[in-house]
Amino acid sequence: MHNFTKHDFQSAASTAGNESISSNELDILRNLLRLLPAGVTVQDERGEFIIVNDAAAAQLQLAANASQPSPADDHHEASLDMLRSGRPVVLEEAFTCGASKHVFLTSHRPVQIAGRNLLVSTSTDISEQKAFEDQLFRSAYYDELTGLPTRRVIEHRVTGLIQGDGSQSRFALAFLDVDNFKHINDYYGHAIGDALLVELSKRLGLALRDTDILSRISGDEFLLLLNPISSDQEVAEFIQIMHERLRAPFFIDQSEIFASTSIGVSLYPMHGRSYEALRQNADIAMYRVKNNGKGSTAFFDASMEREALARMKIEQSLRLAILEKRFCCAFQAKVDIRTQEVKGIEALVRLRDDEGVIQAPGTFINLAVELGLIDDLTLLVLAEIVKSIDLINDTFGPNTTISINVAAKQAGNLEFMRAFARALEETGFPKRFMIEVTEDAFITRSHFQDQILPILRGIGVGISIDDFGIGYSSLSALADITADEIKIDRSFITDIHRRPRSQGILRAIESLSEALGMTVVAEGIESFEELTYLQAATRIRYAQGYYFARPIFLEDLKPATPINSESRASLAARPAHENRAAYSRASGFRR
Repeated sequence: MHNFTKHDFQSAASTAGNESISSNELDILRNLLRLLPAGVTVQDERGEFIIVNDAAAAQLQLAANASQPSPADDHHEASLDMLRSGRPVVLEEAFTCGASKHVFLTSHRPVQIAGRNLLVSTSTDISEQKAFEDQLFRSAYYDELTGLPTRRVIEHRVTGLIQGDGSQSRFALAFLDVDNFKHINDYYGHAIGDALLVELSKRLGLALRDTDILSRISGDEFLLLLNPISSDQEVAEFIQIMHERLRAPFFIDQSEIFASTSIGVSLYPMHGRSYEALRQNADIAMYRVKNNGKGSTAFFDASMEREALARMKIEQSLRLAILEKRFCCAFQAKVDIRTQEVKGIEALVRLRDDEGVIQAPGTFINLAVELGLIDDLTLLVLAEIVKSIDLINDTFGPNTTISINVAAKQAGNLEFMRAFARALEETGFPKRFMIEVTEDAFITRSHFQDQILPILRGIGVGISIDDFGIGYSSLSALADITADEIKIDRSFITDIHRRPRSQGILRAIESLSEALGMTVVAEGIESFEELTYLQAATRIRYAQGYYFARPIFLEDLKPATPINSESRASLAARPAHENRAAYSRASGFRR
């Protein structure tokens, strides 16, 4: 390795124009070249270095110490080849030293100066830039949490297979969704939920071939490419093994967690000849599994597509109905079964379709929650109540409570519940309202119990536990709940007079509620026998159901004949044969 000399500069200067350069100027040039941040070297015809600045010397030392040198690590031979070719070359050179990786962008240019063939090389350290590019690449193509490829990777691979050499090879695309992942997240917290996704992706990825791809495409959704496949049975057997692998519990942060996946499968070319068609059809098949109980697998068929189109139509009409405010309220009374007085009313939301036909909530409530439209729907119900409060008072009485249902997903949404509480307070009569939420809103790790409940209490709003007994109840959880009312689900009340086991459960709930200071409301009273049993064998005072009255729409309210007037007949005296024969439980609904 040689240092540059005064003679080198003088020769170069003479060739360039025979201009005189003073000794002082040469010193300046020499120091400038030495201190340049970019590496600069000059090699002669034999490949020997005649000029090497400090940055280049450090780079050459780094290359000598590298554990994984650049593929073009024989610099001497490479330099001679470049000199012979006479063509400039730009290379990326990478060196790994321990845990550090260094990347240099080097430009080699053969030149003739003072009759000599020289190779002038300049090198810039681009390690940080390459690290940033690698980070961007991983962010774009690999999931940060699980390390799995992202959606665009599997899409590119599937598209490549379809647009390949035209062979008749077959492959399968499976859409996997973790069952009840929201409940796991709410109960255990997001940190454990994330850890579960990591462990679950490891199990799902076991026994995959090099040609298979498992991708995480969103929160708890995965896509699996099985390529190639020989038969549908081969796919079914492999996925069944995956299900069995997931049945073992996950032990995370001292918690034992059970998880399963619902899987829909589409096959190429049978179920589509594009990535989007295959993915969509696998998604449709997965939703069939979700609707039929979860935790299993379904292969796509044409009937599923028809169902998906029907669902899409409902979805579009629901969005339009909210924009056009085509929802209305019906009210069902909560009756004191001892005195027949109306204690309160429950606001039930109904949808008028394009033809003006009233739709039961079972056709749209779950979809509204899924699509994120339930908040708008709840505020529409409140607006209808406020607009019609005079008519409500004339019909049911000015002191009756007004119950509004809030979905568990809403109850855990601090932002929405704060806005909803403000809207309730702005009505001017917040103490008239009772918010009905299901049990899981209380016991999951959401904001409801600790942050939202005090807000509602602060403005005087009552709290009711809806559909009690069919959710995630536990005695320890119930002891921490400070609700005003428990509504026993109709499944416990139906034919209560002939079901001894349900009678025992009812007595237990009744005693527990009394101990906790909560009012008990029996839901779904439909027959004289059910009412008689509650009156004779329990201390329950309040009930709802079609036996007393069907839900009443606002336009049907008649202030001249209010429910709380003397015109109400003694319901307890009504014989069984006068019950509403036209009503069947299968057609009953409530929100």
